[in-house]
Amino acid sequence: MEEEGRGNNVSERFLSQYRCGPLLGSGGFGSVFSGQRLSDGLNVAIKEITTDKLTTLSDEINHIPMEIAVLQQLSEDGGHPGVIRMLEWFKVEGRGFLLVMERPLHCRDLFDLITERGALSESLSLRIFHQVVEALQFIHSRGIVHMDIKDENILVNTMTMDIKIIDFGSGALLKDGMYSEFQGTRAYSPPEWIASKSYKAVPLTVWSLGVLLFDMVCGEIPFENDDDICKACPRFTRPVSTGCQSLIHWCLSFEPEDRPNLKEILSHPWVKEEED
Repeated sequence: MEEEGRGNNVSERFLSQYRCGPLLGSGGFGSVFSGQRLSDGLNVAIKEITTDKLTTLSDEINHIPMEIAVLQQLSEDGGHPGVIRMLEWFKVEGRGFLLVMERPLHCRDLFDLITERGALSESLSLRIFHQVVEALQFIHSRGIVHMDIKDENILVNTMTMDIKIIDFGSGALLKDGMYSEFQGTRAYSPPEWIASKSYKAVPLTVWSLGVLLFDMVCGEIPFENDDDICKACPRFTRPVSTGCQSLIHWCLSFEPEDRPNLKEILSHPWVKEEED
């Protein structure tokens, strides 16, 4: 990216304000680089969405990718402490877009944390899970649905255990009706998507939360393939409290209408333990 910056591919305005560093990671919706704001030395993350990736987005608003529109909506008025903020964005003619994101210190994604530590304690899992659900309430209140809640999309500050939800590349506008496109992660998708290629936003989100919570307390995801997902019967591989199991089973109910909403999750006795 630095080499390309010497040509005409990268916005001159971007190059005058930021220094781009090594690649941090890449996925289906683009590559993320470390970076620094030249004016004050602020560490940032720079996400590059190339033109060929834009065709995979479900919508564009005012000729900008859905991801930018979503992040603008979520970053207004200071955003939410549990949601990554976009600081600004640049259009690169003939190439795509550059998104400048905050880059919190001492953070690693939850996938790496679980890979290193194995199953997390229930108390730590609850602390992380509670924050994720509250951040999702904020996201939904702004009229947005994330669509790809999973361990790789949750940053954890290893000093404080505070979280930030990242990567809104699959994000969409929240609606009450059915969705017929899914660009999230198959292992976190609900049975209704596998069976009928349609789903509603909140039941999809809650199913993903059930998979996430199982992942934290057991150290692995509950379903390996489509048949397992459609059976909706997770088998616990480690000792897990009755309260935690009951919440996971509720979130992973086969019928979407049998799953809780986010407010009901926060009222579950196991979640309320954190307040006691």
